[in-house]
Amino acid sequence: MDPAERQSQSETLSSALRLIRAHRRMKSAEVAEAMGMALRSYEHFEAGGGRINLERIHRFAEVTDSDPYAILAALALGSPQFALRSADNKLMTILTVALQEFDETLGDVIHELDARTLINAFTRTMKDLALQAVRRDSAAQDWLETRVARLVSPAGGEDEGGPGNSRP
Repeated sequence: MDPAERQSQSETLSSALRLIRAHRRMKSAEVAEAMGMALRSYEHFEAGGGRINLERIHRFAEVTDSDPYAILAALALGSPQFALRSADNKLMTILTVALQEFDETLGDVIHELDARTLINAFTRTMKDLALQAVRRDSAAQDWLETRVARLVSPAGGEDEGGPGNSRP
């Protein structure tokens, strides 16, 4: 790994850790204490200093209730936002568990799967997941719009002689 790539991964790790910590509304000192680290050591870790330490990433994820595998995937993707987006739903942990079960079930037969089949299967699955997210957002928006119309508007239609503005 060349120094430029290492720097990029360090920056990605640093951004991912900061995004998650901020999302959890935790201070550096809180995370450091929960991880059993000196604050200065934690700050060095969060700044992306040193080599990538899997044990610390897993401890950080445990302390912040986030997804350690998403943090690692964020490094490969160059997207600290991916770690944040997956922090609550544990997307990469779920995928890793499913992959582990797949490996245990198929074993050596995995090598018989061709690249085209894998690409098509994963592409189709990702498109289906994206469609589910859009449908859910659309359904929520439709639900809200139909119910908001039934609410009484605070500026709605009362003239000066209406209730609350009675004249003697």
